[in-house]
Amino acid sequence: MTTASYWQFCPVAMAAEILCTRWTIVVLREMFAGSTRFNELRRGVPRMSPALLSRRLKELESAGIVARTASSSEPAVFEYQLTESGRELGPLVEAFGIWGQRRIESHLTLQHLDFDLLMWDMRRSLNTTPMPKRRSVVEFIYPALPAAQRHFWLVVDPETGVDLCKIDPGFEVDLYVSVDLRTMTAIWLGLDTVRAAIASQRMVLTGSRELSASMQIWLGLSPFAKERKLAS
Repeated sequence: MTTASYWQFCPVAMAAEILCTRWTIVVLREMFAGSTRFNELRRGVPRMSPALLSRRLKELESAGIVARTASSSEPAVFEYQLTESGRELGPLVEAFGIWGQRRIESHLTLQHLDFDLLMWDMRRSLNTTPMPKRRSVVEFIYPALPAAQRHFWLVVDPETGVDLCKIDPGFEVDLYVSVDLRTMTAIWLGLDTVRAAIASQRMVLTGSRELSASMQIWLGLSPFAKERKLAS
């Protein structure tokens, strides 16, 4: 438990002392999304310092929400798993996301653009079903970003799964996606569509017709995209 306290016996206040510290709910979101290793968690919270992430994980471990264990495949690497107590928080974390999707105005949401988080989210939610039964490489290009942040490669391999690269992996690219970060974020959140973005020339697809035609399907969406926006 953190040193700050509300000094109230109310269970809401007691839970808030653990769960409402900065970044804690977001770290739990990452764990529910499947991240178990420190570097995986870092990719989901790119603006959080490694020192603070380490501290939050220790606090969650002390509270019995997270267990730290050696990896079964790599004993020198530690993994963070939700305990039974931690898994009980699933509906709470989901409720945060549902409320945010429904009640936060779209223009406010789209002021918080983060290319690293967007691509990491897209990578783990990609729907490979409509994609070719061979390795496919999709290069995303964000022309307005600085050169070092402009290119991402999604490598989809039926044998090894989906990988996200910030350095050219050296494979032939099947589809180039040129788009602005705001548009891609809006599509991911279900606030826009691939078809509308192409029609308005905010997105340009070059390459495989098969991948272009099925992009809205294989792209996948935020798990909260299905929630209808209630805020204007």
